[in-house]
Amino acid sequence: MNCDTNKGFGRNSKTLQNKKGNRLVQAIPLLVFGLLLSDCQQSKGNQEIAALIGVLNNNLSANVADPGEVYSGGFTTNFITNVSAFDVRAANLRYGGASEFNSGNAFFNRNWAAEGSSAAFGLGPTFNTNSCQNCHLHDGRGAPPSSGTANNTPGILFRLSKDGTNPTTGGPVGLTNYGLQLNHKGIGCNPIVYTGANFDCDTGSGSVAGANFTPPEGTVSISYSTIAAPNYPSGSHTYPEGTDITLSQPSYTFTWNSLFGDPTITGEGFHFSPRTAQIIPGLGLLEAIPDSIIQGWADPSDLDGDGISGKINQVWDVTANAKKIGRFGWKANEPTLFQQTQGAFQGDIGITSPLFPVDNCPSAQTACLAASSGSPDPEITASLATAVIFYNKLVGVPARRNVSDPDVVAGKALFSSVGCDSCHKTLVQTGYVSGFPELSYQYIKPYTDLLLHDMGPGLADGRQDFDATGQEWRTAPLWGIGLIQTVNGHTKLLHDGRANGIEEAILWHGGEAQTARQNFQVLTATQRQQLIQFLESL
Repeated sequence: MNCDTNKGFGRNSKTLQNKKGNRLVQAIPLLVFGLLLSDCQQSKGNQEIAALIGVLNNNLSANVADPGEVYSGGFTTNFITNVSAFDVRAANLRYGGASEFNSGNAFFNRNWAAEGSSAAFGLGPTFNTNSCQNCHLHDGRGAPPSSGTANNTPGILFRLSKDGTNPTTGGPVGLTNYGLQLNHKGIGCNPIVYTGANFDCDTGSGSVAGANFTPPEGTVSISYSTIAAPNYPSGSHTYPEGTDITLSQPSYTFTWNSLFGDPTITGEGFHFSPRTAQIIPGLGLLEAIPDSIIQGWADPSDLDGDGISGKINQVWDVTANAKKIGRFGWKANEPTLFQQTQGAFQGDIGITSPLFPVDNCPSAQTACLAASSGSPDPEITASLATAVIFYNKLVGVPARRNVSDPDVVAGKALFSSVGCDSCHKTLVQTGYVSGFPELSYQYIKPYTDLLLHDMGPGLADGRQDFDATGQEWRTAPLWGIGLIQTVNGHTKLLHDGRANGIEEAILWHGGEAQTARQNFQVLTATQRQQLIQFLESL
């Protein structure tokens, strides 16, 4: 428990209060300091946490900066603002922790190969990419291609399922011949060039087909059409001053390997969901938010009548053999980093692990099944998986920038007044995490409630994922959103990367978020820009 560090938070805040000479700014750090000291003496209840959050939300929305504003990730926060902003260790990493962190980072960046190719083997038989880093470049955010095939764009993948739910887990059921995820690559073709309806290795293009060649499952091509953004309430334009904005709406065309057939005509039902890779910083802190806090935010029946009905996604925890609160993934469909990380090894790279020791090879894919027996399972050890999970937990959250800029401060107040913070929660305290003092009792600003919300038909994927309907998505954390351009060179947002920047992402909000979106639309142009500047400071 890092109470000594937390006390430092109080001292830093006091420095700021002397500069400000503002009574409100003086009061808040003292309250925070008092609660933090109290944390070191006894376990805190939700009422005190809620009181702190209420004070901050109710008072700091005025034209002042929160003295702890820059520390988005508590004392894990780093102050790197360049391309490495998402790729550095927590600032409060324990003494001696760098070795395990760096080890996990090395495995995260490793390029895996098929059996017999190198010491780092286990890739495939089918897969999407050969390294975690390929999807999460610089631990950042993936993006779809501007158009055309997604084969060479590892930042996006496609979940698949048929009708129904798993009777044990309550989760989606994979397509009979394809499973739960489209793998568009297979081992044994180097370099990877495919030809024909069976996706044979195109040796005529200079590729070499190995004895263990495994045909990929298919591919996806993406195109975009332009649609008008919704008009402001009772208006005929996007904004009252007469400005109109257009949005990019994606369409997907699947080409299936003829060896396994077209799942859209089998009669078993066909559902898919495009998912872009999300940023890595702060994952351990999200996992450290107590269940009781998330349950307190949930209001599935909208009993308070505010139009927001956040719902917990109860998902299957393989280790516990029971349902738990979902936290990770675009639909909060994974309960823990332990499961999320090993699931990605299996689903994305084709590497078996202690938690998922069997390759993803549906019975129709005979070459995949044959190749899967080439090496003993699991293909990564428990210690390797632990190192990668340790790393994922302790990547530091980037600090906010320009928090005292008057436009940013004004934008923060607007963020609250239009209703964004009903779902994008601005402040929460983590709980105790055994073995991870860095993550325990941190006051963090993730801008998420980790709940599912109906975002309207415009963003719907039509695919059930445990309790998440086809229109429901987890509130995306916003910390780091202003550095995506710097780290990854793009501003593609939302689950499928369709939004070109923050403004388009806001204008895609529907369902429960429609009122907040409309409130944004009726702001003046200056106010809208201030709100966006605030988001860019996160």
